[in-house]
Amino acid sequence: MPAPPLTRSSGLLLHPTSLPGPFGIGDLGPEAFRWVDTLAAGKQRWWQVLPLGPTGGSGSPYQSFSAFAGNIDLISPELLVRDGLLPHDFFAGQHFRDDRIEFERVNAAKTAMVREAWDRFPASHPLRGEFEAYCAQEAAWLTDYSRFMAFRAALGGQPLTDWPGDLRRGKPVAVAEMEKAVHKEILILQFGQFLFDRQWNAVHAYATEKKVGLFGDAPIFVAGDSADVWANPDQFLLDADGKPTAVAGVPPDYFNEDGQLWGNPLYDWTRMAATGYSWWTARLARNLAQVDLIRLDHFRGFAAAWHVPVGDTTTKNGKWVPGAGADLFRAMAKRLGPLPVVAEDLGVITADVDALRTACGFPGMKVLQFMIGAPENPYWPHNHEPNTVAYTGTHDNDTAVGWWASLNDAARSKVGEYVGHWIEKPNWELIRLAWASVAVLAVTPLQDVMGLGTEARMNMPGVADGHWAWRFHPDQFPQGALERLAEWTVRYGRAE
Repeated sequence: MPAPPLTRSSGLLLHPTSLPGPFGIGDLGPEAFRWVDTLAAGKQRWWQVLPLGPTGGSGSPYQSFSAFAGNIDLISPELLVRDGLLPHDFFAGQHFRDDRIEFERVNAAKTAMVREAWDRFPASHPLRGEFEAYCAQEAAWLTDYSRFMAFRAALGGQPLTDWPGDLRRGKPVAVAEMEKAVHKEILILQFGQFLFDRQWNAVHAYATEKKVGLFGDAPIFVAGDSADVWANPDQFLLDADGKPTAVAGVPPDYFNEDGQLWGNPLYDWTRMAATGYSWWTARLARNLAQVDLIRLDHFRGFAAAWHVPVGDTTTKNGKWVPGAGADLFRAMAKRLGPLPVVAEDLGVITADVDALRTACGFPGMKVLQFMIGAPENPYWPHNHEPNTVAYTGTHDNDTAVGWWASLNDAARSKVGEYVGHWIEKPNWELIRLAWASVAVLAVTPLQDVMGLGTEARMNMPGVADGHWAWRFHPDQFPQGALERLAEWTVRYGRAE
């Protein structure tokens, strides 16, 4: 099952929520198109984003209400005004921060915006036929998602585990009764997804025109409080009451003696295999309709995942349980063709994980912030392999400047000796090392091009709140930074 080949290239990591704009969060309007222009002018071939699904109050794109749906917070009010679906003064008097996202406030405003747009969407609207065709085409996931979210709202936002038993278990009579009671809300939710997809597809088409590929992200696990679990309980390890029998995490290690308890439900790979992995195939097909390349998060979980007993507060009592392995990827490739996938293989990776990635032909990841250590450390650039994506850092790392500030003198000296001179601008040193690497693809977060410190960090793994909220302002760009990046992209053979 060979993966489609990548060509030597580079790109920037920036989630759309971090784009500038006046509505409290980056969106898919004019600034997204300007960002594509910026990438093209900087000779970058890839725009990497984080998962695009709807999020909760923490804003984490890795805890979404659906693996298929889009985040309506990304819908552009300006484009709705253009389409006659929103008055130009809808947000008048509402003032938002332009440096950080206030997720709950933004979501309330965007939810009200979609409702207003629906009220301005009569049967005679020019987009009505397109909307109805969209609902029919995407019904396989859209119906379940819109029901789940409408039911959840009607129940006061209660998580799935607290729903009434018959509704939680998807009993037809209970579902039909609730669906009748919230019919309008279901339609509005479907309309929101239509608007998101329409705007995202326009950005995707523009990026393609500018020869910029979209590089997406698929978390391996889904949230327990999600349409995925509610509509497909037989695909997960749940008890008769619809509650998890074990949850996901990672074991204790040098950095965290309690491990990381993620709490996601785990897949019943035996049941999934019996269906030909139809759920996963549909999920990846949906992802690949939105982007050109996909990063599979926590790839090691496809070889074996750490199963933690329900109720434990640490992961110490967990155990490794085999995953689907190559069978899953063979089944998906049979239906979808060669899979344009990058395997997130960071952390403690065992031989079985390397063997699975190699068998699939997927590039792995090498993060330069992890390179300090013995000469054989695989993250040093001299140990990189061509079928690799080299990163200065990811959304889970500190910025390059923040990372450098955290190092002791011995570590700084080791990096300085490696590059051959005293380091004054660590962000540019890491970018140069990534761009010069033999890795087929090199990626850096925008924060590193801008030379920002820890204040611009996107996420801190294991910390539930206070992250994902960073936004940039064009005035923060150091003079000449994009020109320098373009020059280096040509120098190191990553330009078209």
